[in-house]
Amino acid sequence: MKKYILLFILTFQFALASESIDATFKKANDLYNKGDYEQALQSFESIVNKGNESADLYFNIANCYYKLGKVAPSIYNYEKALLLNPDDEAIQTNLSFAQKTAIDDIKILPEVGFKKMVKEFTSTFHYDTWAWIAVFVAFLSLLSFLGYYFGNTVFLKRTFFSLFLLFLIGIGVTVFSAFLQKKFDTNYNPAIVFAESTTLKAEPKNSSEDVVTLHEGTKVFVLEELGNWKQVELTDKTKAWIDKESIREVKDKN
Repeated sequence: MKKYILLFILTFQFALASESIDATFKKANDLYNKGDYEQALQSFESIVNKGNESADLYFNIANCYYKLGKVAPSIYNYEKALLLNPDDEAIQTNLSFAQKTAIDDIKILPEVGFKKMVKEFTSTFHYDTWAWIAVFVAFLSLLSFLGYYFGNTVFLKRTFFSLFLLFLIGIGVTVFSAFLQKKFDTNYNPAIVFAESTTLKAEPKNSSEDVVTLHEGTKVFVLEELGNWKQVELTDKTKAWIDKESIREVKDKN
């Protein structure tokens, strides 16, 4: 009986919490529509501070920062929203507008050749989806092997054996795709410059040669960390070291 009471209490508390979040979200939207961006921002961020996140939530936070003329926080939150919903056109469009307010105009060098083809192929699905596809193909390969084993004619044996080999190749492709996509996702570590101005160095020390000066809102990709420095790569493939306090990484660290 006590277990049922506890379950009821937990369910009731969860329902109240969800209702409270929905009410806060609605209040924040109302404040935004009235042009009270500061108060709307506080309401939206209070939801995040309670451990909740969604693409819509970060999108609205970014909109507030954009309206308030805060470049780095707006781009940062658009990027967080895009991580959760990469195909959302509204997020992509607003992010593009926000990026135009940044001072730096770093050239974007696209991926080319075989590496680009592999990335485009593996990014078709999330690595978890690739793993489930591999399981399904493995099941089909098992069925084809059973068909080959129990086939009572040469035609059936040849057909099922060919399918078995085809599915084995499919297993290899899907497992490898899952592995690569997981690797790409792990290594993809974007960050936004929050410092008004910061100079990147050739080595992780202040006395090192200056490479380039960046301003708030510029996007970089973190490669590694050493003490108070982080090695980053720019969109033009330039690599240098930056004071880690000058940037905020978009992906939350687990």
